[in-house]
Amino acid sequence: MTIEVKVPTLPESVADGLLVEWHKKPGDAVEEGENIVDIETDKVVLECPAPKSGVLSDIVVEVGTTVTSGQLIAKIDENGSVAAAPAEKSAESASDSDDADSGSEQSLSPAVRRVVDEHGIDPSQVTGTGKDGRLTKKDVLAFVESGGAKKGDAAPAKAAESAPATTSKAADEEINLPSGERVEQRVPMTRLRQRIAERLVEAQQSAAMLTTFNEINMQPVMDLRKKYQDQFVKGNDVKLGFMSFFVKACIEGLKRYPAVNASIDGTDIIYHGYYDLGIAVSSPRGLVVPVVRDADQQSFGDVEKSIRALGAKAQEGKLSMDELTGGTFSITNGGIFGSWLSTPILNPPQSGILGMHAINDKPIVENGEVVIRPVMMVALSYDHRIIDGKEAVSFLRTVKECIEEPARLLLQV
Repeated sequence: MTIEVKVPTLPESVADGLLVEWHKKPGDAVEEGENIVDIETDKVVLECPAPKSGVLSDIVVEVGTTVTSGQLIAKIDENGSVAAAPAEKSAESASDSDDADSGSEQSLSPAVRRVVDEHGIDPSQVTGTGKDGRLTKKDVLAFVESGGAKKGDAAPAKAAESAPATTSKAADEEINLPSGERVEQRVPMTRLRQRIAERLVEAQQSAAMLTTFNEINMQPVMDLRKKYQDQFVKGNDVKLGFMSFFVKACIEGLKRYPAVNASIDGTDIIYHGYYDLGIAVSSPRGLVVPVVRDADQQSFGDVEKSIRALGAKAQEGKLSMDELTGGTFSITNGGIFGSWLSTPILNPPQSGILGMHAINDKPIVENGEVVIRPVMMVALSYDHRIIDGKEAVSFLRTVKECIEEPARLLLQV
């Protein structure tokens, strides 16, 4: 019996997707529930599981094709037999086939392919620990750290040349250009990068966006982390970072100034009585903002665990639509890349976003004396249509006070 494989129902607000990778080829055995193809939307990469066990008899839609919900993309023969390799296959071609099965670029996930290209690694030299021996990002990174061999000089150029046809590599990823004078390479944007571009332009065109700044003495928080880090790790199995302090400080500010936690819907203002904070994360596919739900009800340890789990999913391309939608306020940390100061752009329909930056030693005045302290510049971009300057400045001052005097977070003063 022939079973049709169709594109799963796409999330609400997602019209179509791009078929980016087949994990099986015609004649391969498939198990019910096994992922056989990846479909990239403008927000997440969806896995398409096999509806029944059998043999993949036909691939109807090739890589690089735009597909919609319910579209037929392949067929499975429940009673089919696995295709045997041709007997006349030469030893050389058999060896090539083995290499392709164990780690060819065609069989790599987008995240793994990016790491392979970035480090110039020959995937056939890496031992895969994933399902059916597939390579994982951890496998490749471990291979790099162990000083594994890289591809030949010709390989990077070949990979870069073939990338546009096999993947939708983002324009901001590292590109290996072949040598030569005045070389150019055209690379299509990923669906996510296209969506990011649209939303950034939308934010600037639809909101009256302003940014206010302040600086924070990080010494008290750094001393607190140093004093209790070991106990915190022992009790929570995760390190105490700066982000949980800023999450808690922002929540205190949002409670005092509800407009910063609000959004505009037509001519109405929606004030949110909950605190779902988006935490911007850089992923192999681009910037994503997964949401920490009910952050006000979570402990410092829970917040750190949530952020770590969401960050890991972002790196693996496994964030769900639910984890990427519905935030009421966002935090972005350009400081991890060395940024000293920036003006973050709003994440519509949210009306506020806090930008954290690098910590630098600076002279400041304490008790009438000039001392050197670790200082972070912070920025709040806000929609001036519903947030007045007084509210924005007061919100940011609240964040500053809570970080400089962490006891305020406990006493809520």
